[in-house]
Amino acid sequence: MAATASPGAGGMDAKPRTSPKSVKFLFGGLAGMGATVFVQPLDLVKNRMQLSGEGAKTREYKTSFHALTSILRAEGLRGIYTGLSAGLLRQATYTTTRLGIYTVLFERLTGADGTPPGFLLKALIGMTAGATGAFVGTPAEVALIRMTADGRLPPDQRRGYKNVFNALIRITREEGVPTLWRGCIPTMARAVVVNAAQLASYSQSKQFLLDSGYFSDNILCHFCASMISGLVTTAASMPVDIAKTRIQNMRMIDGKPEYKNGLDVLVKVVRYEGFFSLWKGFTPYYARLGPHTVLTFIFLEQMNKAYKRLFLSG
Repeated sequence: MAATASPGAGGMDAKPRTSPKSVKFLFGGLAGMGATVFVQPLDLVKNRMQLSGEGAKTREYKTSFHALTSILRAEGLRGIYTGLSAGLLRQATYTTTRLGIYTVLFERLTGADGTPPGFLLKALIGMTAGATGAFVGTPAEVALIRMTADGRLPPDQRRGYKNVFNALIRITREEGVPTLWRGCIPTMARAVVVNAAQLASYSQSKQFLLDSGYFSDNILCHFCASMISGLVTTAASMPVDIAKTRIQNMRMIDGKPEYKNGLDVLVKVVRYEGFFSLWKGFTPYYARLGPHTVLTFIFLEQMNKAYKRLFLSG
């Protein structure tokens, strides 16, 4: 009977086992949330820089360092973590959805012999995952933009949200449910660009580094691939990101919105602030996105390895 069972057991062992879909979604969200705890101050500086000089006004901040020191001086150490609750909720919704869907689609489209999808297919998977995640995470994104921008306004003009749940409740009560999805289209467009660049370039970079023979599948490889991915993503997504940020932070003026749509934002930025203002705040953007990309994928890889070691081995 042992001899009979052995081939069956061997056959079962030969078939690769993966973690359940629910675990993939959970790990995706936890990885993003863990990264957010470290980079929230950079996210706040990035948002403030993108709003600085809006409407042809004089720029409030000359550099990202000037922005950081100004915020610390005016709002204190606690001030640089303004909006953390919204950042965590965004990761719990947006990142959970996007990384979970990406991982599932990536595995389904991997060949029977283990051949990974090609670059274009990786990009398509990334865009699909990103757009879906962005739609789910837009309410948290709106709350985050408003909470991080609040400190730059005069006290009588501040919205004064206490936390992300207070923000969502007040936005719904004061401006209606549709406002929770304000800027949804540019948010999804940004996510398409970000995920096509970030997820595909990460997978491609990691694969290239492993194929070079100089790297093994460890933290150093994940770090290098993540840094390359973050740089590509920053360059590609900044114009869309500034449109998203300004739409979600805008107010109604005489019953009319400041901007009609994302294209209107881009046109006004170029007209009043100059073409290269579309890339305003490149340094804080990458300073936020680069480490967040690095930390997210490192946390994700380590959790996946730990799960496989604890539950799928043997």
